Amino acid sequence: MKKILVTGGTVFVSRYIAEYYAQKGDDVCVLNRNTRPQPIGTTLIEADRRNLGDILRHYTFDLVIDTAYTARDVDLLLDALGSFGDYILISSSAVYPETAPQPFAEESPIGPNSYWGRYGTDKIEAERALTERAPGTYILRPPYLYGPMDNVYREAFVFDCASLGRKFYLPKDGSQRLQFFHIRDLCRFMDALLEKRPARHIFNVGNRDTVTLREWAELCYRALGREPEFVEVHGDVEQRSYFSFYDYEYRLDVTRQYELMDSVTDLETGIKEAWEWYRENGDKVNKKPYFEFIDSNLNG
Repeated sequence: MKKILVTGGTVFVSRYIAEYYAQKGDDVCVLNRNTRPQPIGTTLIEADRRNLGDILRHYTFDLVIDTAYTARDVDLLLDALGSFGDYILISSSAVYPETAPQPFAEESPIGPNSYWGRYGTDKIEAERALTERAPGTYILRPPYLYGPMDNVYREAFVFDCASLGRKFYLPKDGSQRLQFFHIRDLCRFMDALLEKRPARHIFNVGNRDTVTLREWAELCYRALGREPEFVEVHGDVEQRSYFSFYDYEYRLDVTRQYELMDSVTDLETGIKEAWEWYRENGDKVNKKPYFEFIDSNLNG
């Protein structure tokens, strides 16, 4: 049994991670301000991570799993921690500039990405702060994460379209490709890291295979036992006004991930799991006004 600190723990990524390790029998502490329900089976350390004082000083953690967004987040946590063993930072594929050659490898240059903006540059600074102060730590760069507990209106938007019997408005011909990674596979890969302890400390993670927008929407409808009727949207309509993803196609080279963990969740299976969760937890998703835009600007 490991003593684990998970920063956050109240929504999607950090919440799933906390419950994953708690269900495995680990002693999991979550660090947050206690403004939302806490993950099952965990112990709350109630604090603002930007004003920690000595609250963590007396703890000894075998593992810290951090979803920090900025270098300041990292520095303040490292300043506040007492004794800890391993440290894993969940970073992002947004650290790679869209102008770099693809697929992005871990050695690819990192820098500003015009689609992700400050989110990407803040993640870069968080990575740098961590590697400067704790060079033996691990950094993971996922693409789009999905699965149960996802509070972002992506698959959930398509599920709503399917359940309401709506047509699905598809950017252009739907050939843009997306790369996903199931949240459970992210946890499984962290397990593989801690077991095998590779010398490499930065990893791209994700499914090796990508999927088109059209295929992804079909899988989401199929989870409800339905088939979509597509309407292609061409012209100068801003994609994010009616659709869940930017008009930006990228791919991560995940060869090194597969050397440590050679299987991932089948996308169709993962989307079905996401639907099963959403069907009972629709109120936990941050919905966006896509329907209003479609009905006012595209429908008819």
